Amino acid sequence: MSLQTKQVLITVKAYPNPSKKYGETVCCAGVDLQTRSWIRLYPVQFRDLEFSKRFRKYDIVQVRCEKAVRDRRIESYRIDQDSISVLGHLDTKDQWRARREILLPTASSSFCAIEAMVERDVSLGMFKPCEIEFSWQKAQAGDKAEREACYAQLSFFDKRKKAIEKVPFDFYYHFRCSGKDDCPGHRLRIIDWEMGQLYRKLRDEHVQESLLFEKIRERWLHRMCADSNDVYFYVGNMQRFRDQFMVLGVFFPKR
Repeated sequence: MSLQTKQVLITVKAYPNPSKKYGETVCCAGVDLQTRSWIRLYPVQFRDLEFSKRFRKYDIVQVRCEKAVRDRRIESYRIDQDSISVLGHLDTKDQWRARREILLPTASSSFCAIEAMVERDVSLGMFKPCEIEFSWQKAQAGDKAEREACYAQLSFFDKRKKAIEKVPFDFYYHFRCSGKDDCPGHRLRIIDWEMGQLYRKLRDEHVQESLLFEKIRERWLHRMCADSNDVYFYVGNMQRFRDQFMVLGVFFPKR
């Protein structure tokens, strides 16, 4: 399959994850500006990129990519990292007007509707939640030896890279789908890179643990999901476990 040149509005950057196959990668996704459809770009070895290519959320990037052959999810494309070029950035002026004009037409009616399309290989989307709550719990330990082996492999090729730690807690949104009376309610883990960064920042500032969690709740629930904001969640699933969706980020302009 031949490479295509696409311009993508980036909306999602997940917390870095090491793998033996691709090294340390970051799940990145957004909207293809030509088709106005969702697209996932991988593998993005973000910390290996030149600084001029390290895009932010809501940057417009131009990339060369091709439809992933081994990933059935319709949004998944393999990227040529060397082709990344940052073209511009959409700001928050006029209540995020430039962002809203592109993103809101892509929104699904509910998360329930997105889940129902999994058998059609739909794996990304955004929707409007309501009755939002927030929680956290101790994360599963995982295979520490396997994680260390991945970074040992990376270090063989790149001595400068330090392992990025696994955050020892998982954070969750609990919500119902707005406008859907028969929604049973949902609980999804949040994997936005900014969540992990905030945890590490507060921890490194030696914030008391109970206060640390309240500060995270304050930002991710009371500020981002405030009643004064027009809140949408970005969600995506896993290639191997397509029924497992996660919150990839939050869209929260003022009403």
